[in-house]
Amino acid sequence: MQNFPVVTSTLSAKYIGLFLQDRYGFSVAATCKLLKTGINHSYLLTDGGQKTVFRIYSLDWRSREEIAEEIRLLNLLRDAGIAVSYPIKDITDNYIQQLDAPEGMRYGVLFSFAEGEKLLNFPADVHYKAGETMARIHQVTENVALQRVKYTPKVLLEGPLPGLQEFLPADSDEMAWISSTQKYLQQELAKADISQLRTGAVHMDIWFDNFNITKDGRINLFDFDFCGNGWLCLDIAYYVLQLHSTEKVEAERNEKLKAFFEGYGSITPISAEEKRLLPVLGVSMYFFYLGVQCGRFENWSNVFLNETYLKRFINLLVKKYFDENVVAATNVNPS
Repeated sequence: MQNFPVVTSTLSAKYIGLFLQDRYGFSVAATCKLLKTGINHSYLLTDGGQKTVFRIYSLDWRSREEIAEEIRLLNLLRDAGIAVSYPIKDITDNYIQQLDAPEGMRYGVLFSFAEGEKLLNFPADVHYKAGETMARIHQVTENVALQRVKYTPKVLLEGPLPGLQEFLPADSDEMAWISSTQKYLQQELAKADISQLRTGAVHMDIWFDNFNITKDGRINLFDFDFCGNGWLCLDIAYYVLQLHSTEKVEAERNEKLKAFFEGYGSITPISAEEKRLLPVLGVSMYFFYLGVQCGRFENWSNVFLNETYLKRFINLLVKKYFDENVVAATNVNPS
């Protein structure tokens, strides 16, 4: 009987370990375990005192060229002395592996292990270092062009709508708010003075879940899977957005935001136009990532995504952030 086609699979950690021993020359004592499934799957390989992480990209999620460009960016940053999880070549001098999974051919890349631990809440001085780190990254990536997606307002704001429409009723209050706010955000971004906005390669996902913090406060950044081209202030906007989500006490949040901006400004300035756009860009990134969740329903988000989840997400996170940071600052209502 022919095997029935599948949408996604979780490859055996035991056999991934054997595959990595063969391709990278790890010892027979090396162990491999699944770290997490998600948009991609990650495995931790331990060989004596050495740890590495093997990422297996989902089927048709990133092309070989896109992965090669992510690798190129990571090597640029590593060469500049920035602490990132960097790609590792196999014994034949290749970065990208091919794995014949049940659903089709998937790519894999081995990365160095980012030392430290993941912390949801951390002190202001670490936010200062996060600002420094992001600014140093932007010094390297300004005017760098990747053969990957360009995060234009259209990509951020129009791409997510078809996916949302599959889960939210057209006549729901939330869908009406999304539609009217989308138009408002597009109008605001169309007014941007692009001569005052730095452009280049962006990470698009810098927040607590994508960097580890060592005991002495050093930051090691990883997961550049969403890297692409765009305004550098997109990274700043996303960091600010996530800080609003994780820090519920306003006084503490403001202290940490201040430290982050001071850290960034100690390396390179943020223009007044970039600062002005941060709230609007933050809401736009909420739209974008809602689209990612909806688009990956078959092989990731189905364990949590439904109409109730989306309504709560929109009302408690997106609309709240919009009201407190866009409406409050401009005294407008898109509806």
